[in-house]
Amino acid sequence: YIFLCLFSLGFYANLLLTQTPEHILTQTNNKTAILCELKKEHTGVYWYRWSQERQHFEFLVFSNTLGKATYGTNVSQDKFRVHEERSHSSYSLHISHLHPSDKGTYYCSVSQSSQLLLGSGTRLSVVDALPLPPKTTQTPVSKKPVPWITKSKAASRKGPCSPLVWIPLVTGVLLLLLGLVPTAHRLYRLRRRLWLRIHRQ
Repeated sequence: YIFLCLFSLGFYANLLLTQTPEHILTQTNNKTAILCELKKEHTGVYWYRWSQERQHFEFLVFSNTLGKATYGTNVSQDKFRVHEERSHSSYSLHISHLHPSDKGTYYCSVSQSSQLLLGSGTRLSVVDALPLPPKTTQTPVSKKPVPWITKSKAASRKGPCSPLVWIPLVTGVLLLLLGLVPTAHRLYRLRRRLWLRIHRQ
């Protein structure tokens, strides 16, 4: 039953207001803003902060439809400002001079039927330095110079007198001649045997 009640209240709150963004990560001394869009008539917007570390739900400021702001106890007016973006339908909470102690979840809220309906919440994180993505180191590819060959040099290399042409030819001829020497010797010996046989007869 409690779950159904909470679910119905959350669904009903989403029908009345929309809070953006969900997450903010920023650096120290920066400023940021949280937007709250209202979809029905209202008397004003409340802003709260929930601190997980202190387990404390703190009232920050209330801004009515006339633009008058009422701040909570020990809340700096220079740090928190409420701006009306459009005619009574959109409000933004501006937070300046951010410090890590400002970390928490911020809620905009409206009063409806003697109860406060909270937005979805914006989780704010403040760090001294934003984490940067790791740098990808690429090994530089060494570019070898391409030799420039003119037409005359190319023609001289590919001509009939080029060493790349006649050296393989000479080598082939020498190997062929060396292969014919044993064959010629066998033929000479065979002819000599036949000649001796003929003369003996």
